Amino acid sequence: MIVEPVYPPKPSPGDRVAVLSPSSGLPELFPLPYELGLKRLREDFGLEPVEYPTTRKMGATPQERAADIHAAFADPTIKAVIASIGGDDQITVLPHLDRELIRANPKPFFGYSDNTTLLAYLWRSGIVGYHGATVMCELGRPGAMAPATEDSLRAALFTSGPYELRPAERFRDIDLPWDDPATFAQEPPTEPAGGWLWHGPERVVEGRSWGGELEILSWLLMADREIERDLSAYDGGVLFLETCEELLSADHVFRILRTMGERGLLQRFPALLMGRAKAWSFARPQEADAKAAHAREQREAVLRALDTYAPETMAVFDVDLGHTDPQLVIPYGGIVRVDGRERRITVTY
Repeated sequence: MIVEPVYPPKPSPGDRVAVLSPSSGLPELFPLPYELGLKRLREDFGLEPVEYPTTRKMGATPQERAADIHAAFADPTIKAVIASIGGDDQITVLPHLDRELIRANPKPFFGYSDNTTLLAYLWRSGIVGYHGATVMCELGRPGAMAPATEDSLRAALFTSGPYELRPAERFRDIDLPWDDPATFAQEPPTEPAGGWLWHGPERVVEGRSWGGELEILSWLLMADREIERDLSAYDGGVLFLETCEELLSADHVFRILRTMGERGLLQRFPALLMGRAKAWSFARPQEADAKAAHAREQREAVLRALDTYAPETMAVFDVDLGHTDPQLVIPYGGIVRVDGRERRITVTY
């Protein structure tokens, strides 16, 4: 049975919020951005973070991480759940989750990257989640939180109703080492962002969102987990996708989207928001020309897939919703309005 997601109650300043590591326990290895993120939760947002046994534990078992998720959702004094960071094996936690416990205790969950897994799980459980804003990355940003990120997160945490997304004037995708205290003593360098790039029919699409990090979605598709068997559940929705620091090749991006098209999934969405391409990593520290080429080739791969499987889908590229900075929070399963005539995007928190 398809369950339409509903918005869980919001926290208020002064409330307790769970900080979990459903994927990787990187706070154990990199305490500097983690502690900074906790400090900002307390001082800037007025929330009291509550840690769990695996929050700062590398190598925690899937069962241990599932137990922390259950404890956070079941505790009536916890008003929201925020991921410390992503990872790469959250899919192994899914078999250990108690869907009825989580359904009975709906709470806002914030995370992205590998946390796409839990967001998709919440979507199928009838709970709107929030794609974005982990403790270590966005809250623990060097210098200060990006103003657009902070404003979006504050609105998503504490308010209900429409929130208009705006194109970034400047952005950053070059990371700095988390084990160096000097990283956090200065504002990180940014570069001009440019505006959004629109493609396809100039129309208005309003529907429930679904998507997340593209490679994580591909794993869920391969394992046949948290994907509705009745694909009509996605009809009329807004698909949003982003790619991570592994810098997927354009061919890889196309092949994942081709698989979604062959399954009959891609064409269900009349609108696509494509996150700004992450084009730099410590493993591949690309120069400006190579970064631009990577982003261009990724965009061309997405358009090639749309031309084949969803030619009537309206697409918007370079939306700041993924692994680049600033980052805008996207309600997962919530209402998103994409106005191709006015070139505006509005989400409902």
